[in-house]
Amino acid sequence: MPTFLREVHMKRHNLLDILFRNVTRLSAFAVLLLLVAIIVSLIIGSLPSIKTFNFRFFTSAEWDPVTNEFGALVPIVGTLVTSGIALLIAIPVSFGIALFLTELSPRWLRRPLGIAIELLAGIPSIIYGMWGLFVFAPLFADYVQPWLIEKLGPLPVFGPLFQGIPMGIGVLTAGIILAIMVIPFIASVMRDVFEVVPTLLKESAYGLGATTWEVMWHVVLPYTKIGVAGGIMLGLGRALGETMAVTFVIGNAHKLSASLLMPGNSISSALANEFNEAVGELYTSALVELGLILFLITFIVLSLARYMLYMLTKREGSTT
Repeated sequence: MPTFLREVHMKRHNLLDILFRNVTRLSAFAVLLLLVAIIVSLIIGSLPSIKTFNFRFFTSAEWDPVTNEFGALVPIVGTLVTSGIALLIAIPVSFGIALFLTELSPRWLRRPLGIAIELLAGIPSIIYGMWGLFVFAPLFADYVQPWLIEKLGPLPVFGPLFQGIPMGIGVLTAGIILAIMVIPFIASVMRDVFEVVPTLLKESAYGLGATTWEVMWHVVLPYTKIGVAGGIMLGLGRALGETMAVTFVIGNAHKLSASLLMPGNSISSALANEFNEAVGELYTSALVELGLILFLITFIVLSLARYMLYMLTKREGSTT
């Protein structure tokens, strides 16, 4: 190849490389700019509510559009409680599913079960909500809630959590529906990260006499803890922001109750139910501030998760 053609070829490659770097850099900064724009728009929209209620907005349970008195305590508590219930149920179930698919399931059964779990993840949330309202809630009210009220209601410490009327809908129902929704996400991620563990590590542990549980707990989980935590955070992110399914079954009541069986509200369901009907600047601003609070809750939870993973990694480095 002549020298001038080689130089032209090199210049062309250099220009393409520069263009590629700039496009990727622009894409990265565009995401950051979009994030900043969302935060700024939420803050601007929340200013009337922030100036009117200040910190009282976080501590008040009153929500009365007629008198323009708004408090976010009930939606905040409902969001955190339903997400916590969902994770308490979803994490062990998802771990069991991933363990079965990677270690215990027959080879002919792994693919159909894996496909079924992935199909569950693709079901729209409104379908879960309709199923929860018309199928799960009546069965829950007839067979499960009376047992919970009778057996757990009289207990001295946890009893108030299971007292009330068996209506089917409520905070506990919303948490269970959320758990069913996030299980496919967490289980799929756990299964994928469990499969990347080198076979040599697991076979060595089995050769030393370890049981399946010991291999999973002492070999697989330490090797895949970052991926497992990522899957849990993925499920938590969906649980915190889920709207339609929660709206169907939580009861949508701006009332704070100690019982998980009573109706409640969440930030996302409050926004879905009331944003289109909000009249007046203060009412709309209070709803926008709810959205800002949901954004901050998600940011704080994910930041704490990243910090926890950082400390675990740092501790391992100092130990070795």
